[in-house]
Amino acid sequence: MKAFFQDTFEYTYHCNQRLIEELLKNPETYSEKIGLLASHTLNAHHVWNHRIFGVAPALSVWQHLEMDNLQLINNENFEHSKEVLQKNNLNKPINYTNSKGQNFTNTVGEILFHIINHSTYHRGQLISLLKTKGVEPIVTDYIFYKR
Repeated sequence: MKAFFQDTFEYTYHCNQRLIEELLKNPETYSEKIGLLASHTLNAHHVWNHRIFGVAPALSVWQHLEMDNLQLINNENFEHSKEVLQKNNLNKPINYTNSKGQNFTNTVGEILFHIINHSTYHRGQLISLLKTKGVEPIVTDYIFYKR
């Protein structure tokens, strides 16, 4: 199962990088809505990694990132997720407090799947928003990534 997560985090990293490259090529599209959604996608990944490690995150879930920082955060998220996989059992329970102050427990595997699913969901939204601004949609389907 760890191999599955390693593969899907590589896929997530790759697709995020492609999307960030499109934003960098088209800086005029980095509107408040697109910027906030791109930031949220990466920030949430950051927050979840930190919850697993049991340390306070440096970013908040809805903190706006400058476009120039997106690649750095994506790189850090990928490296931290690889470290999570190396150092944790997927069935290990993680106790955490969400952004509303509520306490929950989920396993490392459940959290990792959530990170991947969350990223995919918001990438789709971002690609749709960019299309309305005239940017040719990038293909981020997993099967195309694997070909």
